[in-house]
Amino acid sequence: MSETDHTTPGAAPSIYPVVRLVASLLLVTVGGAAMYAVIVALKPASFEFGVSRGLASVPYMMLMLTGGVGGVVMGRLADRFGVLVPVLIGCVGLPGGMASAAFAQEFWQFCAALGILSGLLGTSAVFAPMAADISLWFTRRRGLAVAIVVTGTYFAGALWPPIVQASIDARGWRETYVIIAIVMAAAMLPLAAVLYRKPTALLAAQTAHAWSGASRPLAMAPGTLQCLICVAGLGCCVAMAMPQVHIVAHISDLGYAAQRGAEMLALMLGTGIVSRIGSGFISDRIGGLRTLLLGSVLQALAIVAFLGADTLTLLYVVSAIFGLSQGGIVPSYTIIIRTFFPAQEAGRRVGWAMLFTFAGMALGGWMAGALYDLTGSYTASFINAIAFNILNAAIVVYLARRRQVLAA
Repeated sequence: MSETDHTTPGAAPSIYPVVRLVASLLLVTVGGAAMYAVIVALKPASFEFGVSRGLASVPYMMLMLTGGVGGVVMGRLADRFGVLVPVLIGCVGLPGGMASAAFAQEFWQFCAALGILSGLLGTSAVFAPMAADISLWFTRRRGLAVAIVVTGTYFAGALWPPIVQASIDARGWRETYVIIAIVMAAAMLPLAAVLYRKPTALLAAQTAHAWSGASRPLAMAPGTLQCLICVAGLGCCVAMAMPQVHIVAHISDLGYAAQRGAEMLALMLGTGIVSRIGSGFISDRIGGLRTLLLGSVLQALAIVAFLGADTLTLLYVVSAIFGLSQGGIVPSYTIIIRTFFPAQEAGRRVGWAMLFTFAGMALGGWMAGALYDLTGSYTASFINAIAFNILNAAIVVYLARRRQVLAA
């Protein structure tokens, strides 16, 4: 990655943006522990609190929804004060939520701790604002830089599920949550300190020289385009949530050990690292819209493959294919927004897009559990995921064709 990608015009090359990139990646990776701990602990928590599979999905749904809503607020804070302010809030909220959830005596207390602290004040600060912020420090390799930071969720997915499952098996989910809270608090604050610089000069330079958008991007009102991006984000992530949230429970229902499901989740997200970084290179060459469409089509095909997978070997293979398919989807939204909207709006507009991707993950996780409760299997849940994936692809095709017509 060339240093000229992240320097202002006429300024001497600096290594700081690369250091910032690494710190941002590590923050997202560590902060992602909360999300995956909730997924892996879905069954043991549901047994302890005496709730159904659908209700057991509510804590994850709340964490994702409140994380998305908070991302809009945190994005505005980042636009105004720099990303360090929301990140410091997240350094308190994430471990605070995990520790509070560990001592919850009632199911509503468990949900509130994860939703308010880990979601609204935690996850919200270490995802959307981080993606928007890093896009301000790179120009020629912006797609790759954003992809690397967002890949932190997949690094978290590859790292945390097996560790969390092994800890739950050995100590129980409550003690595991406490350990995760301690690790988060110890790791995140030093990493946050790296983000002390504000990109004021870079922001001004990019707004003046790099943004080629218009007051009516794609010949439509900015709000209309933002809404279409948000609905597309909802559709892709409802589909994405089905395998990610319920793979451990699904594998257990098929008669295999829960540890195999945790391994498949790790494999799914580990292979996603490859595709997510690869999507950064791709988006720098073909743009965010085409990269999003490619990922959407491949993800739909992978979900269809899950319907026929029942042996361990086949399930491992399909999990890997799913990870390779979905990686480029979420970072594409940041690239699309940075293509069609000005840099000074990056935080809030990326925040809105990520709100709907988070909402999609939350809704998809809950819908899959609710459909399971209604039907006794995950077949209807997979079909529902495919339908929402088609919605995403239809919107992206419309936007891509509109751009092609306007460019002609």
